[in-house]
Amino acid sequence: MSDLPRVDGITLEVAPPGGSRFFVRVTESPFLIGRGGETGNHLQLADRRISRRCAAIVSEGDRYTLEDRGHRQGIFVNGKKIDHCVLQDGDSIAFGLDDSYQITFRTSDGDMSVRDMLTRVESISSTDTAHGGLHKLNLLLEATSLLHSQLPLDSVLGTMLDHAIAITDADRGLLLEADSAEQLHVRLARGSGGARLSPESLAPSQTALRQALEQRSSIITKDLNLADLELQAAQSIVAQHLRAVVAIPLYAMPRASSMESVVLRRGNLLGVLYLDSRRPAAFTKLDHQILAALAVEAASILDNARLVERERQRQRLEQELSIARDIQQALLPGGFRDFPHLAVAGSNTPCLAVGGDYYDVFPMDDNRTAFLIADVSGKGLGAALLTTMLQGALSGMTIGADPARVFNLINRFLCEHAEVGRYATMFFGVLDLDGHLNYINAGHPSPLLLRHGVVTEPFIEGSYPVGLIPGADYVTARMELQQDDTLILFSDGVTEAMDPDEQMFGVPRLRGVLDGWQDASLDHLQKAVFESVKNFTRGANQGDDITLLLVRYRAAVRTATS
Repeated sequence: MSDLPRVDGITLEVAPPGGSRFFVRVTESPFLIGRGGETGNHLQLADRRISRRCAAIVSEGDRYTLEDRGHRQGIFVNGKKIDHCVLQDGDSIAFGLDDSYQITFRTSDGDMSVRDMLTRVESISSTDTAHGGLHKLNLLLEATSLLHSQLPLDSVLGTMLDHAIAITDADRGLLLEADSAEQLHVRLARGSGGARLSPESLAPSQTALRQALEQRSSIITKDLNLADLELQAAQSIVAQHLRAVVAIPLYAMPRASSMESVVLRRGNLLGVLYLDSRRPAAFTKLDHQILAALAVEAASILDNARLVERERQRQRLEQELSIARDIQQALLPGGFRDFPHLAVAGSNTPCLAVGGDYYDVFPMDDNRTAFLIADVSGKGLGAALLTTMLQGALSGMTIGADPARVFNLINRFLCEHAEVGRYATMFFGVLDLDGHLNYINAGHPSPLLLRHGVVTEPFIEGSYPVGLIPGADYVTARMELQQDDTLILFSDGVTEAMDPDEQMFGVPRLRGVLDGWQDASLDHLQKAVFESVKNFTRGANQGDDITLLLVRYRAAVRTATS
């Protein structure tokens, strides 16, 4: 994706059904639009009626063309159905559906310049007060509708806060923003006349804030001497001699809910608009309406900003996952060399996210061959880098190295240096020409043994995953393999694969697939397992990689060549 051409100055104004509009930069060509992210869509729409592969915007020199990529209801530009269409600034894009997304194509040439918009906002502040608060608010809302995607967020919010103070004749105003735990933090603080205040020096009434949040409605008090006793007696109100307080909660607008799109839950707290004064206020009904409208606009701006930030995070994550996927695929063997005493087959089917599954087979000396399968916790770049570290440590084992000692060193290193919560399960075996198998199981699902068509689980319970428990002591176990014994090593993505009813595939099903196979090739066995898992899951998205490594002991080959 990083090799695609960049596109500058193009923005899509997206209006979801029943929600606040937001803006998305068109950063690549083709820029894909559709439902969900499985097909690599840059703009993901939360409407199940919209096709996964819906439309694309393609840069062609200085032109931008919209292409229908197979949307069932068709793509419409300015009400006309199109297969492909050169877009102009202001063109309206629709999907042939009632109550669905509307998208407006914006170019930098079609936007008002930042300087012009700033001048417009400044003119609002200097409007003759004889025009009244409503006129100022109408101009303000008109200006901020243009400022959503152009000015820094704090400039827009600061202007709105200044106007709220002017409309109410308050001494000061605060915009408090809620974090992911819905704890409030002061984002902006202004005094009358646009003076900037230090948030650290302010003490908004916690009682007023609490009442507004508990009641999920505005607290607008003209004279605190006439307010309820709890508010009158609040410590910050008494200490600061406050007479009027306004606290208006800001909530996200209702949106369509979907697991396939980055959306906010209905009713998410965004923040609070807070104003206070040491003088009684003379709020009119019109003032109440103006404040309510202003709060809606502030919530809309915060809402849009969060959506934009989530989109940026999604793009960053997508880039990270792309890098991690490249690393993971580079680590997996492209094929296996011939070994004198064993045959090998391995395969990995990645999930939508990038997991940390890894397997390898490599000679330790002329008499012994090592094989392993590992599953690093977590997803993404961190898991891929830890996998790289494990590969380097294990593939670099010297001829005389004791696997248990190597595991102890790896565990200590990971516990001291890896991210908290980052560990790896692993099964590591060393098989010699005579069928002697020494192995360590570090918390990995126990391999299965297929012998004469019968599946068993002969491996003893393993130790802890590496990187999880400081001071864990790893011990090498031993067993003997017979001619044509086949070991089936697998990641938990196989046994924990889920069908649409969220039932897991499980070890008993895996054993059932393998039971009875006596003379089958490893490729045959591998194909049977993957097809069985695929038929079981019936297309349900999986949360983990599905990885298999099959190792068959071939004692007869050594006898023939000895």
